[in-house]
Amino acid sequence: MKLTTQSQLTLYPLSIQKDKKNYIVEEPVSGEFFEMPVICIDAIDRINKGQTLGEIELELQEKYPNETVDMIEFGRQLIELGLVQEIDGEKTTLKKESQASSGFTWLPSSVGRFFFNGITNKIYVILLLINISLIVWNPGLFPHYKDIFIFDSMMLNIVAYMLISLILIIVHEFGHILAIRSYDLPATLGIGNRLIFVVFETDLTSAWKLAPRQRNILYFAGMSFEQVVVLIALTLQLLIPEANSILLGFLGIVVLDIFIKTLYQCCFYMKTDIYYFVENSTGCYNLMESGKKYLSKWLPFLKSDSVDAETFDGEQRIVRMYSLFYIAGILLSFSLIVFYFLPQAYYAYSQVFSNLLSSSTPSAFWDAIAFLGQTVLLLGLLVYSKRKA
Repeated sequence: MKLTTQSQLTLYPLSIQKDKKNYIVEEPVSGEFFEMPVICIDAIDRINKGQTLGEIELELQEKYPNETVDMIEFGRQLIELGLVQEIDGEKTTLKKESQASSGFTWLPSSVGRFFFNGITNKIYVILLLINISLIVWNPGLFPHYKDIFIFDSMMLNIVAYMLISLILIIVHEFGHILAIRSYDLPATLGIGNRLIFVVFETDLTSAWKLAPRQRNILYFAGMSFEQVVVLIALTLQLLIPEANSILLGFLGIVVLDIFIKTLYQCCFYMKTDIYYFVENSTGCYNLMESGKKYLSKWLPFLKSDSVDAETFDGEQRIVRMYSLFYIAGILLSFSLIVFYFLPQAYYAYSQVFSNLLSSSTPSAFWDAIAFLGQTVLLLGLLVYSKRKA
């Protein structure tokens, strides 16, 4: 249907709430959320009153003389977003389907509030400070790259590390789930991937119903649960230093894994929990896209997926500041590679090739063969995922 200045639109019921700088618009049928400036909210209000696009355009031009007002274009955008139900009394061809999540609603909100409330949120911060203090006072507890090598068998080391890491990922994600349930909102636990690695991800889309300050609690919830686990691991290492070496090895892997994942959260070139906290706190919800567009002036390879980023008025300074953290995150990743991943790889493969060329037992030889076979498989999956991308 062609839009004219005489067109009247009928929108789906919308829920609108004030955010940091703009407004968050929710379309309850689909469960989708959109950020819009005040002039758009003003236009939507007039559409809901039954005014024509031409009438609205004249009124908004008078009210916002410094803005470019094109209601026909705005109407097209509303149609593309699926927010328009009727045009001049005729149904639109787009049929809205409910996509709203109902996951984990069986989990009582009271359970979520037990773990996340005004008191516990402060306790989690205190636990972080305690964990830092324990490591500072006991440097031997600081994670070392060799902490993952607790067995003579490299395959057992990899299996142990992967299992512990998987358990800790589930703990992290259930932190997010319990936090959002504390506000009686649903959450969905899905499966995603990072390169060739399968990971769990919690969909917190319904958190847009909350105020910005409340959303921050959700973003830090996973890391909060991790601090409880780290405190337990550090405390056991201090209290039972003469315990079984395997037990101490597992505790060391726990601390190392969470340490690496916490640093990973500070890599602002990826959308991590801390990135979402910064985005939410600044109210600049295209922060990564806008930052990549800004950096593309000097780093041309970033242009391809950031050219459409939109920056609202007053966000330029925030984007420039974020760009510095973006680069710092890349440097942090290289630091992790240099101080942890490369030494781990060198140690593992030096042991494997030693067992392969001059193994003292058949089990050590076949362990080396299995480890190298795993390496070939992972490299093959990496090449496949890159070609598929």
